[in-house]
This record gives sequence, C-alpha cells and structure tokens, in this order.
Amino acid sequence: MGFVSVKEMLELSNEKQKEIWELVYEDDYNERNVSRQNSWEKMRGMWYAMKASSENYDGKIRSHSGLSGGNGLKMREYGEKCISGSFMGSVMAEAISVAESNACMKCIVAAPTAGSCGVLPAVLIPYVKKYNTEEDKIIKGLYTSAAFGQIIAQRAFIAGAAGGCQAEIGSASAMAAAMLVYLQGGSGEQSANAMAFALKSLLGLVCDPVAGLVEVPCVKRNVIGAVNAVTSADMAMAGIKSVIPPDEVIDAMREVGLSMPAALRETGEGGLAATPTGVRIAENMPKLGDM
Repeated sequence: MGFVSVKEMLELSNEKQKEIWELVYEDDYNERNVSRQNSWEKMRGMWYAMKASSENYDGKIRSHSGLSGGNGLKMREYGEKCISGSFMGSVMAEAISVAESNACMKCIVAAPTAGSCGVLPAVLIPYVKKYNTEEDKIIKGLYTSAAFGQIIAQRAFIAGAAGGCQAEIGSASAMAAAMLVYLQGGSGEQSANAMAFALKSLLGLVCDPVAGLVEVPCVKRNVIGAVNAVTSADMAMAGIKSVIPPDEVIDAMREVGLSMPAALRETGEGGLAATPTGVRIAENMPKLGDM
C-alpha cells in the first residue's frame, strides 16, 4: 500500500471524493494485481475467520502451558451483570475468548498480530449483533481498519519485539476505533481522531510476556485494547478532536518504542515477566518436548 501518512490519505479521500475503505480496496487489488472480487473475497474470508474464532471457542480447553483457557466462558456467563453494560460485557468476553483461542492454537486472524487478535473481533462481533449490520458494511469497515493499520506499520511498527505492546494492542485498538467510527457513519477525519485517541491512550505499554508466551498478560490486554477502541470511537463521534495530529501520535509511539529497553520488548526479561511469580512460572514451565 502506498499510504505513509493519515494526512495524505485524508487529502486523497477528499480530492477523489472517495471513502477511506475505497482507497485501500483499490490499492489492494492493484498492488497485488488481482481482481476486485479477489480482494473483496479475501477480506470477507478474514471476517468469517474472525467469527469462527469466536464461535469455535471452547471454555473447557486449556493452553499447553495451563496459563490460558476458561476465562472467556466466565466472562460470557457474567456478561449481563457487567457494570459497564451488556454491550461492553460482550466486547470483553469476545476479546478474551478469541485471545484464548490463539493461546490454545486455534485458528485466528492476526489483526494486526496474533497477540492482538482479540481486539477487532471483540468490537465487531457485538456491534454487528446489536445493529444487525449488513455484510458489505462490515467488509468496508475492515478495509478502513486496514488502512490505518498499514500507516501505523509504515511509520512505526506493529510488533511487540520492535516497539512494546503499544505496537500490538495499541495498533489493534487504533484500527478497531477507526473501524467503529466508519460503521457509525463517521467521517474519515473522525476515524483518524479515534485512531489517535486509542493509540495515545496505550502509549508506552510494554511487552512483557510471562515465560515468553503470548498469554499472560497478553490475553487480558486484548480486553483493554477492545474497550479502549469503543471509548475512543465514541469520543470521536461526539466531535472531540485529538490535539496532537494522528501522524504525530504514530511518530510518538515509534519514538517511545525505540527508547524502550530490550527487557520490555517481548524478551520476557522485564515487567510482569520479571516478578517473583512470573519468574517462578517460567522456571516451572514444561519444555516444548515434554508437552
């Protein structure tokens, strides 16, 4: 994809009188030299895989490490009692369920990474159920999220090893926020503001997987990313604007990530991974060959 800045993308959208999803859709099939239908069907497949990762969730299954599994079921059962309401309860339940499916080696969509796979489905699945959203609109929303994700990847990074968890959960949350604004009928500028809110709210989030596994605290951070996306979208839809321009927010995330010590970038050597409990879990973790 050719976009290197949100500003450039919004200007092109205004110039061509096309929505963001249209720009990234055209860019995709032209860059990959495939038909329009091929591009559309590929994105539709992503949506179906997201739904399947939720529908095929099994609360009885545990990951090989024993650190993940079952909490998605607990959250689903608790849902209606949530202080934040049933919709947010569903968002939290989906985030845990899909992230646990990843830990249990089930099929997920890396959006943008496997470690942040629960965020987009967590906001999209409950939204579609609540508003009975047509499939075409869903696919367009996913193209919108991809546009912003691509710019983040170009200007900064999306891997925890490169920039901490702000690059994984933060990017996923930003993508989801922009998508929700589109689904709500917001403008490209509002999507950009939602992306900025979501990303800067998680600025500085470290990547500190206990025992080096994408489970603790990763699964629960998917919840934070999903909830953050919803609140960021609502702020943008209310007409609130980010004081710091979206591109500058992305650039700040990059600078923060580069300044992080290696111990806080997916090495499992700092943060929660270095706590007494985290170290004990790592020491007692069965080796891959013993699983």
